Amino acid sequence: FSDLQLPVITPECSGQPGLPRGNAAGNSSQGSESSDGTHRTHPWYWWKQSRSAELNQVSASPDHKDILKAQDISIVIKAYVLVTSLTPLRAFIHSTATVWHPPKKKHFSVKLQSFFDLFFKSSSPRQAFNNVKEAISKLLLITEVFSESSASGPNYFSQCRQCFQMLTFDIGFGTSTYPVVLEVHENFDFKDEDESNIQDQTFKEFLFEDTFKFLLSNESSTPSFIEALQKLYGSTVSKAGSYHKGEELCLSLEEINSMITFLKELESLGQFELLFPSPAPKIQTFLRDLYHMVDPMRRLGSVLTVHWLLSSLLEQFQFMTKEAHTNLSEWRSKKNSRNSSKTITKWLQPRNSSEENVSLRQNIPSDFRRNHGELHYSSKTKEKQCSYDKDTLSHIRQIFTSPQLELNPQFNPKIKEYYAEVPFDIVTVRIGAEPANCQCQVHLDEKRGPSIANYPLGLGLNKVIVLVTDDSQPRPQVVSSYKITIYREDRPSLPLFDDYMMCGFVQDCGSRIHPEESCGLQPLSHEYLSAISETMSKTCEAGDTKGQWIVPCLSCSDNRTCDWREITWQPHGCQYSVLAKPELQHCVEGRRILFIGDSTNRGMMYYLIERVNKTLQEWQKTHDVKCYHNINEGKTFISYSYYPQFWMNANQRPTFEKALEQLLQRSHPLENTDQTVLIVGGVQWLNSNHLQIIQKVLNRENLSNILVIIKSIGMGFHLPVDGIHSLSQAEVQNLWNENLVILDTAKNFGYEVVDTFVITMGRYKEFLQGKCGCHFHEVVKSNPSEESPHITMTLSRHYTLGKYFGSQSRPSQLQDHATNSQSPYHVRGPINQVYSEILLSRLCASKRKLVST
Repeated sequence: FSDLQLPVITPECSGQPGLPRGNAAGNSSQGSESSDGTHRTHPWYWWKQSRSAELNQVSASPDHKDILKAQDISIVIKAYVLVTSLTPLRAFIHSTATVWHPPKKKHFSVKLQSFFDLFFKSSSPRQAFNNVKEAISKLLLITEVFSESSASGPNYFSQCRQCFQMLTFDIGFGTSTYPVVLEVHENFDFKDEDESNIQDQTFKEFLFEDTFKFLLSNESSTPSFIEALQKLYGSTVSKAGSYHKGEELCLSLEEINSMITFLKELESLGQFELLFPSPAPKIQTFLRDLYHMVDPMRRLGSVLTVHWLLSSLLEQFQFMTKEAHTNLSEWRSKKNSRNSSKTITKWLQPRNSSEENVSLRQNIPSDFRRNHGELHYSSKTKEKQCSYDKDTLSHIRQIFTSPQLELNPQFNPKIKEYYAEVPFDIVTVRIGAEPANCQCQVHLDEKRGPSIANYPLGLGLNKVIVLVTDDSQPRPQVVSSYKITIYREDRPSLPLFDDYMMCGFVQDCGSRIHPEESCGLQPLSHEYLSAISETMSKTCEAGDTKGQWIVPCLSCSDNRTCDWREITWQPHGCQYSVLAKPELQHCVEGRRILFIGDSTNRGMMYYLIERVNKTLQEWQKTHDVKCYHNINEGKTFISYSYYPQFWMNANQRPTFEKALEQLLQRSHPLENTDQTVLIVGGVQWLNSNHLQIIQKVLNRENLSNILVIIKSIGMGFHLPVDGIHSLSQAEVQNLWNENLVILDTAKNFGYEVVDTFVITMGRYKEFLQGKCGCHFHEVVKSNPSEESPHITMTLSRHYTLGKYFGSQSRPSQLQDHATNSQSPYHVRGPINQVYSEILLSRLCASKRKLVST
């Protein structure tokens, strides 16, 4: 096929593009374990053998690197391709690839589109991506031609609708947008298997999970097939499987099966993108020319007919579901910068409360509306009753939301994933759905979940899963699932500005803990700010020093005019010191640090680990006892015990005393000095009785002289969410008194404290994911392939600009203490960061005193 100018690297030994067919046949006959020649004529086997022989000669040559150099290849990607049918060809490419710069071994996984946008940003990213698809498609089409034109005849290889082939294409790029295929692997191939790390393993699992989700999808394509065929031919469907438009058009069973399977694949793409059939004119021309070269007598016309059918079907499918092809990644990418000017402008516009409460009042069933209040219908279609058609088993008929969500794309029963955005002030959403089939039920998040529920919306992305179950079976089975991703915006923040004033607050007016005291932003006097400047060098002596949040604003009467990126916690009359990494490592060296508490306590533990190690290599939502020996190069031991185990029956749960004893035993040997540290705390389960139990157990275990740090209670469980106990406003207000009792009792026992309640109560709306609304941290995967791969942990700093504080009196800042781009995980959350740094200051307070004396 030298006339076709295939983009394949040419071994110098062959003198022509690819091996001659005779040589390939000779190679395929060698080493074959089949006596009947079956394997020798299989196209995949032929391709593997010819490519192996070709590439082995190249690999064995000491000039292999020179070939790459001669081709001017500066970057190589591994593209992962899934072939679900060889004849007619149906192939899909995964959205993520592996990239590396030869001869360096360092590699990383990246979204293909992001790679092309970055690598070819000065030329044509879209054209470069299309060139890759074209190169892969050409090679796959040649493989199809070989299978059809083999001596065994076009029907030699039996059709298998459930068979598939995973392939990896090594593709090189130089300075142009035209790729060259270096090698093809017969499975998913990964770079440097012997040097793989946690990120590589995570990517492999991600890739295989996507692949088998795609292959094993439960999508039903029959309705789509009938609708597309009717649009294609203006036809009606007969029971015999033929279609009519004036005269009868007959399709074979194989052709119908191919079309139905293809539509099923189109409805289940997930992270895959269609590679072939392709509507690209160049590929269509290549296909015709290729078959004309191989089959000048037109014996294989039936294959081209099926190709035409699939291409036409693809065109109709895209027309029918053009809204489903809206690029959701564009919506999400807009949110990479939460403080975009568009968001600011939208937020600063005057609000009309009457407009916000306008309801479209679609055709919601009256009983649904009566039972669940003002919910909004997801579609403008006329109301219709449920169906008994089996083709509707996997569909929901409509989605209800309150407040109304603008789903993207617009709701369609055949579309399974949606995206919506809400502003910062919306902290909950009520979601419900109805099944399309009368025999089905809808459940949220789990098989036995409700059909309608309130969901808390943490900052960032929130996911709601809608399950459809077939209740006609003795045991209801899940037949499909829909996913709704809701992005809740951060506080709108104005950029840096010169004409500002400093504002402070302790409590939010939306949840007044002290009704008799002021709420919301209050202007800070020049005298107060000057006093802060004078206390910069004074270190806070306790972890419950009263304070307030300080933020620069254009006006303290409008929180939309503030630069929330620069908010900081300001204790009264002192500062919490921020330890540099060497100082922190020295502080925890030789110590055994024990944590017991819920997920908020666990978040502080992982923050400590990342600060000490400069990386977070492992993370899990452990609900048991976990020990870490690899902290501070093995010089520090950390253990953690989850308490309370709320999911167990009350009479079966381990008591706090039992859980503490078990943690102490698992953490031996322990010294009866401050080299042993016990950190206890959670959201709202802790009370003064637990502190008395701690004192009793430590005395019994001869550990009365260890350092104990109590993390007090925090805001949470304040939202009306289904499935958990929610606090009334009076109960939330009472948390203040409960917190004071805990702090006083702890200090009477000689324990250190960290008051997290006063820090969280004013920013209770800024919770992250989780039903409790109590998480102010999240552990996220670090992705070195992103535009800003380095992790920067910067403590919220004062917005000084020399206006109130001199350059010599600025507070200590924590910057770039976790800039290791190889860290698989990162603890994120500015509020958690503040009280975790206070924890570190109490952990190392005695060490600092020893150094100072």
